[in-house]
Amino acid sequence: MITGKTLITGVIGHPIEHSFSPPMHNNAYTQMNMDYKYVPFHVQPADVKNIITAAKTMNIKGLNVTIPHKTTIIPYLDEIDETARRINAVNTISFKDGIAKGYNTDGLGAIKSIQKYTNLKNKKVLVIGAGGASKAITFTLINEGIDDLVIANRSKENVDKLMKNLINETKFQNISYQPIAKTNEVINDVDIIINTTPIGMYPNHDVEPPIDTNNISTQHTVMDIIYNPLETNLLKQAKINGAQTIPGTHMLINQGIIAFEIFTGKTPSYESFEKPLLEHLKK
Repeated sequence: MITGKTLITGVIGHPIEHSFSPPMHNNAYTQMNMDYKYVPFHVQPADVKNIITAAKTMNIKGLNVTIPHKTTIIPYLDEIDETARRINAVNTISFKDGIAKGYNTDGLGAIKSIQKYTNLKNKKVLVIGAGGASKAITFTLINEGIDDLVIANRSKENVDKLMKNLINETKFQNISYQPIAKTNEVINDVDIIINTTPIGMYPNHDVEPPIDTNNISTQHTVMDIIYNPLETNLLKQAKINGAQTIPGTHMLINQGIIAFEIFTGKTPSYESFEKPLLEHLKK
């Protein structure tokens, strides 16, 4: 039951109907007997400037931020976490003592997912894509002590911008570009492959994987950040070739758990997020 004592968290985006965050957070609140509710808010791009004031006025405790507001919300925050500042993207906002502070949990959510299966220290990583998710993940990978980072993308211009930002912010030099059509030239030299592009996402899930999978083998750990479908064609082919595969649900759950901790100071179980997510995806 919602009462005057119920505390509100939520997610802002445009559109917002696709968000799987509400069932995960709300199930965790129920499981933990917490008087909170998590609400999706449809916010038009022109109204982003009003969000922080509105949230403070209504005593909202925390907001997740999804497309297209992750960067445009930044000028309206009171504070920004160092990682989010370097990535230049915010996906989580806490409201405490009148201060709206922005964070980015995407990169750490991805790292925690990978670390469940393999160590990142001294590994060579191939990241497919150079968009917002790639930005967050590559920055966090570098901070975890990888040896080499290869970024594959159709546009070299976008990779050049990303590489320049990464080098400036981290001083990490072992970064290179690989045309997406020629990833087979480097696959044998890498340990971990991460797809950060939307290629293979529902409803366009029957397309070919973003890279040639012929040389993926048992030496590889392959993660796709897409979570709908549960197993993309990239992961299916990688599994057939004997690779360790990690579905996108892992990153979605882990980044959500970190946001939950920021909002409430409490840690929900992985299962409390996973069960409702899988139920919704199977629909």
